[in-house]
Amino acid sequence: MIDIDTLSDAKLFSICSLVTDKQEYAQMLDSFQAAGFTEEISEFLYADNSNGNKYDGFQGVKTFLTKATGKYIIICHQDILLSYDKIDTLMKCIEDLNRLDPNWAIAGNAGYNGLTQKAIRISDPYEMNASKGSFPARVQSLDENFLLIRKDANLSISNNLTGFHFYGVDLCIIANILGYNAYVIDFHLYHKSGGNCNESFFTAKSRLISKYQRVLQPKFIRTTCTSLFLSSSKWLNLICNKKIIVSLKKRYDYLHAKFL
Repeated sequence: MIDIDTLSDAKLFSICSLVTDKQEYAQMLDSFQAAGFTEEISEFLYADNSNGNKYDGFQGVKTFLTKATGKYIIICHQDILLSYDKIDTLMKCIEDLNRLDPNWAIAGNAGYNGLTQKAIRISDPYEMNASKGSFPARVQSLDENFLLIRKDANLSISNNLTGFHFYGVDLCIIANILGYNAYVIDFHLYHKSGGNCNESFFTAKSRLISKYQRVLQPKFIRTTCTSLFLSSSKWLNLICNKKIIVSLKKRYDYLHAKFL
């Protein structure tokens, strides 16, 4: 085991967890090592929250992405067990992703594409041996219990979000913005928890919505060489990038700053 405040030599995998219960974490470690994730090819990093939440989900992920040296970074809950599939299965999933989509950056075991296309491969208290989707299945969101991230994708996470929920969604959104894709893969493990949508969950949801409402709102931007308008609408982009519209916006901004 390696504390995240220290660095190690590069390995194939970096396995990272927030830890509140060291006994449960030890069980997780044993299951990983029994599945073939030996210390020769893996480093095990943890953020110690056993005496209070020093790291929240976003802070922990940010630190793991910065300090992990493995070619593939696994960020997972302390309450998962590799009771079914082993390292050879995960390597096969990685090979499939590399062949299918060189632009994949993040993968997991549960998520959605749109509002109806569910993909899942997991066992938990709600359902044993759950399997839905054609794997690997491209998705827009991933559950945080198990996340596999390519180190060379150089993913990051929002600095202005906090809490223990929705960092999987945030990573998927940022990956998409950077030109990468997210997938659910056929890697079966056991998650002891079925999740908890408590008050903090809905607070985190509101913060995520508010953040991307600000970030993705239509806007004019001026560089040292040109001006441009960005939005998700093809027609709005076509209209608002015309010289006359940009000129009118510049005039409006000038008058607004001078008289208001």
